[in-house]
Amino acid sequence: MVTELNPVRLVVLDMAGTTVADGGLVEQAFAVAAGELGVEPGSADHAEKLDHVRATMGESKISVFRHLFGDEALAQRANSAFEKAYGELVDGGCIEPIPGAREAIEALAEAGRTVVLTTGFARVTRDAILDALGWRDLVPLTLCPADAGGRGRPYPDMVLEAFLRTKAAEGVQQVAVVGDTSYDMLSGVRAGAGVVAGVLTGAHDDRALRAAGAGHVLGSVAELPALLDGPALLDGGGLLDGGGR
Repeated sequence: MVTELNPVRLVVLDMAGTTVADGGLVEQAFAVAAGELGVEPGSADHAEKLDHVRATMGESKISVFRHLFGDEALAQRANSAFEKAYGELVDGGCIEPIPGAREAIEALAEAGRTVVLTTGFARVTRDAILDALGWRDLVPLTLCPADAGGRGRPYPDMVLEAFLRTKAAEGVQQVAVVGDTSYDMLSGVRAGAGVVAGVLTGAHDDRALRAAGAGHVLGSVAELPALLDGPALLDGGGLLDGGGR
């Protein structure tokens, strides 16, 4: 439980949809990848696969393609095509920070909290995003599934890897996990995080976030510093008070 004597010391933030606005680039890059594997745009097969992509936002992309195409070689081809297409869109200036995200991250750091950014993308895509935004030195650690043994969300591995690597918190109750998808919420719950908060700037709505375990739902990450310093947490509400919006 988060209290004044047991405050949040480590904040694990998702990237796309939470701190980074990508304007639907995942769907655009998926269309390129699917096309390379012969999935016809406008077909029932394409629509079904796109629905799965939307439902699993936040999951490791190679895991998504393994589900969609079954065969490992096909999944790897699709993933490579996806990462290439997404990277080209990023390089073309198609992403920007969520309004107030950088300021929120800086405020969290100034308050003595360690911030780690996580993503379901591969390293090359993660690095392209950081470079495009000029965020290479914004936080001390960024993680993708490969950095945590290969398992992305909804597994807790990236959250726990952040906990182990930074040594910023004394226990998982001092960790806050924040994201825009149900998989972000599940990863936080499974890691035992003291605070699991959703934001409404990305893939999933209030109902989906709360159903997956969000104790708080915020308009955006810009509201996070106030939440972590506010009475809903410091009075002992923590994960279970259902605060926020």
